Amino acid sequence: MNNQTKSNTPLVTHIYTADPSAHVFDGKLYIYPSHDLDHNEPSNDNGDQYKMEDYHVLSLENVSAPCVDHGQVLHVKDIPWASKQLWAPDAAYKNGKYYLVFPARDHDNIFRIGVATSDKPEGPFAPEADYIPGSFSIDPAVLVDEDKKAYVYFGGLWGGQLEKWQTGSFNPDGKEPKPEEPALGPQVAELSDDMLSFKQKPKEISIVDENGDPILAGDEDRRFFEGAWVHKYNGQYYLSYSTGTTHKIVYAVSDNPQGPFTFKGTILKPVIGWTTHHSIAEFEGKWYLFYHDCEMSDGVNHKRSVKFTELTYNEDGTIQTIDPYEK
Repeated sequence: MNNQTKSNTPLVTHIYTADPSAHVFDGKLYIYPSHDLDHNEPSNDNGDQYKMEDYHVLSLENVSAPCVDHGQVLHVKDIPWASKQLWAPDAAYKNGKYYLVFPARDHDNIFRIGVATSDKPEGPFAPEADYIPGSFSIDPAVLVDEDKKAYVYFGGLWGGQLEKWQTGSFNPDGKEPKPEEPALGPQVAELSDDMLSFKQKPKEISIVDENGDPILAGDEDRRFFEGAWVHKYNGQYYLSYSTGTTHKIVYAVSDNPQGPFTFKGTILKPVIGWTTHHSIAEFEGKWYLFYHDCEMSDGVNHKRSVKFTELTYNEDGTIQTIDPYEK
């Protein structure tokens, strides 16, 4: 199904989509979103309202062309280790294959990260029989660097369970750090050459302020909550993420893909709806921010729609803040 594409309008309107991961493959823009289900059950901080069961792939020949929905490419019933909640995915290309990297709850109700593969960017994708050993939490994002090393960034608080892994194993009673303590950062791990395992145990990324001091857990305008994304611009690594409770997309910069990252500012002001989740991609000489909101559903938090808008860098490499509803 096709929708005519316009900036800051839903890419598709026949289904609800969220958490867009955008990549350019073979000269075409592909978007890998999650797929929100239409239901009327209540919301909670655990994210039980986000019942997503499958993935679709969207594509654009150019930014003004119709958006093509390539249909269902993977369903939870086809993933042996997964029980429910196919949340925000990402995709990568390496070894002549396309990899869909995704979170889901295992049969013990613990979020893990899995991999599915395809010979085509639009899928369908065949899942591995088990999740990545040692994986946990949500929101994987993959960077394949110029040297062909591949890194996966992941983690999310609350429903994403990141705070429950601070001891190195799952603690159902794990709590966030106190407001005056350093905030939890996203996790990073280099992926094996076949993209199916971690080369070493994941490590926490340090996000610091301009003085090199850690961002604190009580600094909800700047601290990491979920939705990490890493891209490169002029040789620098840009880590962007959602602040959660203050509903911003913010960013930090490093010369090392594993950090530490120095906080720089806000990319996207709050959108309609509770969650905010994004990706950044260069396409045909311009940079674009992909995001979601709940405008199409009149603010229903689990009925989101993917949108995009142009992103602008200043001469010093900082990113101009975007107001998604500015006329």
